[in-house]
Amino acid sequence: MKTSYLFKIMMPALLLVVLLAGCSKYKYESVPGDPLNVRIYTLDNGLKVYLAVNKDAPRIHTFVGIRVGSKNDPAETTGLSHYFEHLMFKGTSIFGTSDYGAEKPLLDQVEALYEQYRNISDDQQRKAIYAKIDSISQIAAQYAIPNEYDKLMNAIGSRGTNAFTSYDQTAYVENIPSNEVENWAMIQATRFSDPVIRLFHTELETVYEEFNMTLSQDTRKVNDATYSALFPHHPYGTQTIIGSQEHLKNPSIVNLKKHFANYYVPNNMAVCMAGDLNPDEVIQIIDKYLGTLKPGNVPEPKIAQETPITQPIFREVTGIEANSVAITYRLPATDFYQSAIIEMINRMLTNGKAGLMDLNINQQQKALGAGSYTNRLADYNMIQLYGRPKAGQSMDEVRDLMLEQIEKLKNGEFDDDLLEAVINNNKFLQYMQLQNTTNIAFNCLNAFINKDSWKDRVNKLDYQSKLTKADIIDYCKKNFQNNYVVVYKQEGKTDDKKIDKPIITPIPANRDNESEFLAKIKEHSVEPIEPVFLDYEKDLSKFTVKNDIPVVYTKNNTDPIFWLYYLYEMGNNNDKALGTASQYLTYLGTSNRTVEEINKELYKLACSFGVSVDDDEMYIYMYGLTENMEKAMVLLEDRLANALPDKEIYQKRVSDILKSRTDAKLRQQDNFDRLRDYAYWGAKSPLRNILSEKELTNMDPNDLVARIKGLGKYEHKILYYGPLSESQLTDIINRNHAVPETLLPVPPEAVFVEQETKEPTILLANYDAKQIYMAMVHKDGNFDQTIEADRRLYNAYFGGSMNSIVFQEMREARGLAYSANANYRAPVSLDRSYYLSTFIATQTDKMNEAINAFLSILNDMPRSETAFDIAKEYTITNIRTTRILREDILTNYIDSEKLGYTTDPRKAIFEKLPTMNLDNVFAFQQEYVKGQPLTYCILGDLKSLDIKSLEKIGKVKILTQEEIFGY
Repeated sequence: MKTSYLFKIMMPALLLVVLLAGCSKYKYESVPGDPLNVRIYTLDNGLKVYLAVNKDAPRIHTFVGIRVGSKNDPAETTGLSHYFEHLMFKGTSIFGTSDYGAEKPLLDQVEALYEQYRNISDDQQRKAIYAKIDSISQIAAQYAIPNEYDKLMNAIGSRGTNAFTSYDQTAYVENIPSNEVENWAMIQATRFSDPVIRLFHTELETVYEEFNMTLSQDTRKVNDATYSALFPHHPYGTQTIIGSQEHLKNPSIVNLKKHFANYYVPNNMAVCMAGDLNPDEVIQIIDKYLGTLKPGNVPEPKIAQETPITQPIFREVTGIEANSVAITYRLPATDFYQSAIIEMINRMLTNGKAGLMDLNINQQQKALGAGSYTNRLADYNMIQLYGRPKAGQSMDEVRDLMLEQIEKLKNGEFDDDLLEAVINNNKFLQYMQLQNTTNIAFNCLNAFINKDSWKDRVNKLDYQSKLTKADIIDYCKKNFQNNYVVVYKQEGKTDDKKIDKPIITPIPANRDNESEFLAKIKEHSVEPIEPVFLDYEKDLSKFTVKNDIPVVYTKNNTDPIFWLYYLYEMGNNNDKALGTASQYLTYLGTSNRTVEEINKELYKLACSFGVSVDDDEMYIYMYGLTENMEKAMVLLEDRLANALPDKEIYQKRVSDILKSRTDAKLRQQDNFDRLRDYAYWGAKSPLRNILSEKELTNMDPNDLVARIKGLGKYEHKILYYGPLSESQLTDIINRNHAVPETLLPVPPEAVFVEQETKEPTILLANYDAKQIYMAMVHKDGNFDQTIEADRRLYNAYFGGSMNSIVFQEMREARGLAYSANANYRAPVSLDRSYYLSTFIATQTDKMNEAINAFLSILNDMPRSETAFDIAKEYTITNIRTTRILREDILTNYIDSEKLGYTTDPRKAIFEKLPTMNLDNVFAFQQEYVKGQPLTYCILGDLKSLDIKSLEKIGKVKILTQEEIFGY
């Protein structure tokens, strides 16, 4: 078997160096030339620790990863890994409880009852046992402190508290202040050594709701069908991450505890941290706390090997959304370099500009959209091609178009310099990754889960840069044969059955209770981090270039990346054809270059440009490697000045726009967004301010291009972040930016009026799903700087996190939703209004309960000094540790300017917060929230909704799709 292409071009291996960290006893692995400077430690108990330093902000992104996922779930209790992930937030014997000694016997009874419950099929007997479970859970809940883990995280200023489960891994996420490493480690040590399964039946109902959400997600159906066909014998295909309905209805706490004992051991875990840290100090802290975890013998799952796929496999699924087709190749996962070459092939297929699918399908408008992505699993690799048909196009035609691109790879029908262009863009992406601690930590996590050597990861770009065209052809010929699965996603109604709502008595929130452990963490003082606010006089500069065009400038002193924006204070409200014109532009060449030549050249330069049009502003933007900025700018200016209209391209565009509009009506989120927009604006809104079908059809493409060519005559600003000096930037702009000597003011904009919320109103729209999406909104007054501290503190206390009142009441106490939130939202400009806005996704038969529960806490907000203290400290810490950097300095300045600020808005808020107390939050709630009339936006199956109960709340208005979409 010929495999030389995998080895002949590998650069000589760099020695993996073991260094001694100063006088520290901790040895670590590192790789010379690693741009991330990652240190990898292995503690005595087998725990892997990946540490990477990034000093941009005084925060550290953390993952705790475990090599266990749905692949490891017992066949009789699928979904177990995912469900256990949820339960890891419920606390331990020392937090999450006020009296574990009294609580434990009750939890043991619940555990035993669930073992009975799952082994009985008689409905009446099951209901009787469940009633006992609910009753005993109520008694046990008197001792529980719901969400105390989240209180702990808020107390130390962590944000982004979350977790995820996939086929091969479970990972827990936090982003902590850099001065809270010891508190974080102390909390994680007890969390991962002593989890207690409490509040079980309400969390199970939350997972039910998560399952119900997936019933209207066609991507889930395509994914499940793909994996079951690719892996008929492997757990990747025989079971799903979330689990089956039957198993979710019949959980086993006994199996959950076995799962923890088997897999949550340090020799199967890794801590991955990236941010403002001192590795020598941090490793000592991690060893002090997490080094105490006891190693174990991790069971190896017995997994059958899949037989080769020798003929294409076809599957069909039905869902409410538009037709689509997915083609997925099952590929071997022999080593890291196999994955590296697959990654290259994926970028050669789809990169947004010069990939084969970009050039031959998307730019030529042969399908409504097509792309590709890779998924590297522990046991296999995959690459998927996906596409959506145009109006009148069959899915077979889309399938054949995508398969043609694979054949082009196999036949070498691609430019010789495409490989070099991919490498240049990978280098650009590497610079971008260095700026993002989340990406750095995630890179470390993936290395651990896939058992990659860090040396291989560091050397990946070098390896990829030496791949030749012959290597790509050789790999594709060998690995892309008939070893694929085609899934046709047909539009149509489904008969998916949701999991019925069990009878649950709401548990007490106990929000004023506090464990000794939480008190200890709060008392463990740390050196405060001083905030850093932007100084608009020092952190950016303002000057003018040719014809008095204002420039807002920030210097990049860290890497060769630049961002350049032309900002016009005009958008679709000024001319509703602007958005269509900007989309049309992307398909056009110029008198000097074809669109294919433009995109190929851009990709070689590792630069990008585009046009973004909003209601009242538009950005023409560029970004990439500074060494190629002027060349990219020449291409951009040429396209703006010399775009060539093409009637045939425009006619295809019109067809695709109309098909996309039809498809949007099939998507749940699009319907809900439109319904909520109707509540804000009524029948005339900026979102509905688009060209009608008649206007699109009759539009002269020359008129659209004239709009683009005419942009330069209007007043605008230039925003720049990059390494160039002010004088260098001025020279480049003056040479290349084509504008007349006198710039015109932007044209006037259409007037849209926000709807006053005068009385309770219910807006209903139909969508055939197992859940309703519901929002309650209230329009309030215009922007007021003096209430911003109060608003932020109210949001943090009431609806801002897992520790908030909303999350505790709607999810934890009542099991009404997987997702629920509320906030008092600030406007983006002085002419817009504040809005109170809530959201919940819940089962149709829970609608009345959800409405009553939300109204109860909105109008009679629970009072908790403990919850307030944590919310206040979290808000202060968040400001202390946030750093606005790079191009975000520019957008922060522009956004602040719209609201009348001349200084960083956070400074005044920070100065006011220490003097505030819970009475301030209640005063805010009394004035701006309590008793306010609401507009209820409810999207669901109208046949199943209790409309009579809604009529008791307010006037009910049923809206058609045409009314909410405007077409």
